[in-house]
Amino acid sequence: MPDIIWIIATLCAFFVKGLCGFSNTLFFTSVLSFGNNNINISPVELILTYPANAVLTVKERKSLKWRVCLPLTALVLVGSVPGMLLLKNADVTLIKIIFGAVTVFVAVEMLIRNLRKREHEPASRLFLGLIGLVSGVLCGLYGVGALLGAYVGRMTEDSHGFKANMSFIFVVENTLRVVLYSVLGILTLDVLKQGLGLIPAMLVGLLLGMLCSKFIKETIVRKLVIVMLIISGLSLIVSSL
Repeated sequence: MPDIIWIIATLCAFFVKGLCGFSNTLFFTSVLSFGNNNINISPVELILTYPANAVLTVKERKSLKWRVCLPLTALVLVGSVPGMLLLKNADVTLIKIIFGAVTVFVAVEMLIRNLRKREHEPASRLFLGLIGLVSGVLCGLYGVGALLGAYVGRMTEDSHGFKANMSFIFVVENTLRVVLYSVLGILTLDVLKQGLGLIPAMLVGLLLGMLCSKFIKETIVRKLVIVMLIISGLSLIVSSL
């Protein structure tokens, strides 16, 4: 039976996933990092997020934009390999500080775009490349695609398109991580059992989030996510210093 804190973290994280299509890893890892190392959190979250991404991809498949998701998928895959090697060998304290800083950065970037009302402005190819590679490293380290979300949010017209393209990229990236985590010894039988035990909580959170997304205005959802990301990121930095 999973610990109650893991169950709560799973419910909350995948409620957010169903609601807005991403940020589940940020919430999941931010909550659990106070008592666990990232190398113990990331493989469990991978087991949970893999089927969740598959569900969202199938549900929103009509909104997929191949010119958006395919180049980003390739860049994310390239960046994922060094990210996974860092997860295996990097200093835990440093990882937590970086994670907190990334969380705050993403939240502030989202806030600025909302205030300027320029969410869908085009970006250069250089920016696309940097976002893809950095996102790949972060995915390899933590499974975090929030920086990727900052770009995809500009390139899609609504929440359906956003969820479809983000989830497709994550499904491909998750497949690579399952293979490499297994090869590197990060994904073990004990971790697999722990992740499978949390699947019911993941499904409940995901379905509730998808249901609520039909009734809550997207502007309200964005503001709530931004506030929570800033709080969790700052808390994680302070606790690691």
